[in-house]
Amino acid sequence: MFTSVATVNQTSNVNLPKANQPDPWAFFDRIYCISLKSRPDRRTSAEKQFAAVGLLSRVEFIVVAIHPTNREEGIFQSHMICLNRGLNEKARHILIFEDDVFFQEAKTQAIRKVCGYLDAAVKWDALFLGCITDGSRRIESMPLAKITYRCLAHAYALNRPFAEEIVQQGWNGVPFDDVLRRHNREFYALSPMCAFQGLAGSDNQTVIIDRLRRIFGGLPFIQKANELYQNHKVVLFIPVAGLLFLALLACKLW
Repeated sequence: MFTSVATVNQTSNVNLPKANQPDPWAFFDRIYCISLKSRPDRRTSAEKQFAAVGLLSRVEFIVVAIHPTNREEGIFQSHMICLNRGLNEKARHILIFEDDVFFQEAKTQAIRKVCGYLDAAVKWDALFLGCITDGSRRIESMPLAKITYRCLAHAYALNRPFAEEIVQQGWNGVPFDDVLRRHNREFYALSPMCAFQGLAGSDNQTVIIDRLRRIFGGLPFIQKANELYQNHKVVLFIPVAGLLFLALLACKLW
């Protein structure tokens, strides 16, 4: 079906937090990055991204070959490898990336604050550093939103109980992000999001969909536009509704 080779990045002391500052990523017990064997360039790019946010020394790259007949199945199995690996290593919180991830405005203070909040006060199943949503509600005074997840699984964390439930799911033709969407429960996202999927396109999409994404600015633009809309759609709705009301009133008076 496909092969996988796990390699641990041995780089140390790369953008590590100072001794008097807690590691903002310490909340995550295991951190993995799925990387294609045929794309070492993407692995190199991902290493630079992780170094920039202080993660490189903690990320374990899970190197996989492209599935010979079904890329979606290969992606599904790759995420399952990461989740099972984390569960076997007794991780409570498992953070997973794909190798075309890149970061913008990954603020350590925000990450530390969100992780502290989730650890202390909230029942949560998944935390996304970047995704596309069908709904979003900001948590007051927190760089965090409660979301209705739609798609993209390039930067997310699962709580152990939810991960244990997800790994029971065998491949039945459903892409991995659709599996997550069908289990939509206590899902949260960093707000604003800080992790985006590269302009190279996603390997679990058809050529036509990838071309359409490029026409509309690529996944990063779509993700940002989606987040902006979901966080402000109530404010945007009021003037639109007002204009429609005035138009209807004018038609009636006319």
